[in-house]
Amino acid sequence: MSGHGAPETGAVAGAAGLRVVVIAAQWHPEVMAGLVSGARRALQASEVVEAKVVHVPGTFELAVAAARIAAAGDVDAIVALGVVIRGGTPHFDYVCQAATNGLTDVSVRTGVPVGFGVLTCDDDQQALDRAGLSGSKEDKGFEATQAALAAAVILAGYPLP
Repeated sequence: MSGHGAPETGAVAGAAGLRVVVIAAQWHPEVMAGLVSGARRALQASEVVEAKVVHVPGTFELAVAAARIAAAGDVDAIVALGVVIRGGTPHFDYVCQAATNGLTDVSVRTGVPVGFGVLTCDDDQQALDRAGLSGSKEDKGFEATQAALAAAVILAGYPLP
């Protein structure tokens, strides 16, 4: 499991005043419910009160939603949540690469941190193990949100011109 060496999860100091949008894909509802719940727990732990959750059809649409939301200029951090499960065609590779490249581009181009909470799994059990559900080994929704909040706090000290 890839969780070895991860930082401790908990509140992010200085995040209380941040404006955050969580973008969640709709495929794999059980896994997504766990990821969104983990994101909400991280927001609550860090006392973030100005947060909203928006839903997009799938993981492929996360990047365009993040780009539009970041361009609006009224958000300090974005958390992108999705899950792609490997099938028998190359579709998995295309969606994973598009989501990764698209979300990275949004973050670098706009300066708005994007927490990467996209699970790329070989099977359903791997996704369930990372979803933050009862019995899961990891809570990637919480971790992605914590990362976005921490980056936003750090970057607040380096305002854009």
